[in-house]
Amino acid sequence: MAVLRPRRRQGGFTILEMSVVLVVIALIIGAVSIGRDVYRSAVAERISTEFVQAWIVAYDRYVAQVGTVPGDSLSNPTGRIKGTGNELCDTTGAQELRDEMLEHGISLPSGRAEGMESRYAYQDANGLPQEIRVCFLTLVDWAEPASGSSYTGRPRNVMRLEGLTPELARQLDNRIDGRVDARFGRLREDSQYDDTSSIGSPPSPNPWSKDDLDTRDGRPDGQVETMTAYLKMNQ
Repeated sequence: MAVLRPRRRQGGFTILEMSVVLVVIALIIGAVSIGRDVYRSAVAERISTEFVQAWIVAYDRYVAQVGTVPGDSLSNPTGRIKGTGNELCDTTGAQELRDEMLEHGISLPSGRAEGMESRYAYQDANGLPQEIRVCFLTLVDWAEPASGSSYTGRPRNVMRLEGLTPELARQLDNRIDGRVDARFGRLREDSQYDDTSSIGSPPSPNPWSKDDLDTRDGRPDGQVETMTAYLKMNQ
């Protein structure tokens, strides 16, 4: 006589077990995302403090010690960078900015390395290398309030920041101006700093023109497209 044996239970996950696994996966993804955001925020804070703010301090020390803005004439000061408003930068062929500062005893930020103090290397959201480059110049059409809701352009000395990812530009904008607006405040996008059109009522925010989904080669994992911003100096 055949003996009936109990049928084995089919292997697999119950709905409860699968739900627990999905919750754990979601928590892990959330923790990784939060950790990544915290890391990027810390990088932006370091760039703001150790590089951007350090260059602001160097510029202000130059003005206080020399009595003119960098490169201006001591005998006949104009209040403009280099006296003409032309760019004061470090390039492959010449280190005008570095030489001008050191000649007058101004200590420089550490930057990328010795001799490359006007540059700062960092990684974008895709983990690829980027580089910020600092330069000083005079813009003659910096938009400022005139009468009513109208604006007019006025000469202002600025620090140009090239090589900012959109995320970094927004974080620096928030740290410097206390809000994110590419047209107004001390830090502005290069395409909006001279916008003299009237503001609406109530005024609407002016976003930065790119985001970190924009890449140089069009691939999602490619190097993030960078932006240029102008930071108005106090003198």
